[in-house]
Amino acid sequence: MDKGKYFRRIPKVDILLEEAKKEGLLTKYDRDLVVAGIRQVTDELRSFLGRCEQEQAAERRLDTVMELLKERLEEQDRCRVQRVINGTGTLLHTNLGRSPIGEKHAEYLRHVVTGYSNLEYDLDTGGRGERYSHFEDLVCQITGGEAAVAVNNNAAAVLLILSALVKGKEAIVSRGELVEIGGKFRIPEVMEQSGGILREVGTTNKTRLEDYRAVIGENTGAILKVHTSNYRITGFTESVGIEELAGLGAKFGVPVIEDLGSGVMVDLRAYGLSHEPMVQESIRRGADIVCFSGDKLLGGPQAGIITGKKEYIDKMKRHPLMRAMRIDKFTVTVLEQIFREYRTPSRLDQNLPVFAMLSQSVEQLKEKAVRLADSLHIHEKDAVVQVEPCASQVGGGALPGEVIESFGVTVQGKTITCEELEERLRKGNPPVICRVEKDRIWLDMRTIQEEEIPQAAERMNKIFGDTHL
Repeated sequence: MDKGKYFRRIPKVDILLEEAKKEGLLTKYDRDLVVAGIRQVTDELRSFLGRCEQEQAAERRLDTVMELLKERLEEQDRCRVQRVINGTGTLLHTNLGRSPIGEKHAEYLRHVVTGYSNLEYDLDTGGRGERYSHFEDLVCQITGGEAAVAVNNNAAAVLLILSALVKGKEAIVSRGELVEIGGKFRIPEVMEQSGGILREVGTTNKTRLEDYRAVIGENTGAILKVHTSNYRITGFTESVGIEELAGLGAKFGVPVIEDLGSGVMVDLRAYGLSHEPMVQESIRRGADIVCFSGDKLLGGPQAGIITGKKEYIDKMKRHPLMRAMRIDKFTVTVLEQIFREYRTPSRLDQNLPVFAMLSQSVEQLKEKAVRLADSLHIHEKDAVVQVEPCASQVGGGALPGEVIESFGVTVQGKTITCEELEERLRKGNPPVICRVEKDRIWLDMRTIQEEEIPQAAERMNKIFGDTHL
């Protein structure tokens, strides 16, 4: 192969610029952007020709220069935050935005935020309102709390609670509950930041009621119980339930706070999962304050919801941190809708994507996997495509170690490595995020939505079509 011949055929910048003008690219994009794109594409073309050994491939690449330029300009014009196809099987994938929002709720959000809203305006009185009033009554109805408020995430909720109720005093916490969650968020460090004083009791695996009772004194500000939602201690263990702690707190006039993390408000056993402590149960068993996440098993937007005794919630509402941590109109709008769904728990799988995904049967997932596999027009010499059982997980720091039966499509490339395939799926439009295991990529159908199956198939088919260029 005479590589020099092909290098001499690389179009000059001014020729490609004239062609771009004819294609309308100079109308759509700034001239400097187009020139920069031309230089990038021609540089990549030189690199390709330098390693290419097939004349046919070189010819085809030279013929697609303008197409490559258009793709490059479109890519640069595309927003960095994009919708992706989640083929990992992790429902609450922290890196992929955790809980998706349903179409109905997204459409109502669009309707509200594209105009003005009564975010802090009382339509009944014509005076100033409170943004939390839109969902506070709903939270109280569902959980049994006397009042409720929300901040931008559950870490902020814990910080606000401790800052408002425990500053300068001790908060009693079991050593087995001094957790670290994602982003190096650690309970002891949050305690320090809040101005509270950490008082550890018990041991990592065993803490008893008398351990708490022994350290309660004049400087005790609260008893804090933290649900270990992202790990499990098994074996020789003992812990104190919220009901016992509530009784102890009531006896000494000390508020009892429970950080539930994921924020479950339905019995997960109905979805084939282990029971997780529910917000309603904590309130019913005597917790004075309960906080939980909005974007995990609640199925809503990122938020930290706090509910419980009105006297404590009111202190938080008046605290200076409240304004710094307050949620915006987007979150308020979606939160209200999400909490409305919980008035009819039997319909959650129809309106909240997280529960829709949990509700899918293994048979339904296998049928989805077959449809995806049948849509892949990949020659057997290029890859092995199979439909196989696999295991999904909840993710988001919830139900650690618990797996959910699922089905997926595996692709083992012959003309492309597993790593190359994963990268090209990830960098495509739309990006397809997959699992890599046993030298294959896995697309778990539990987290791939119906309308995404043709898109995932198209991405895969294009990749294997491109391998012949």
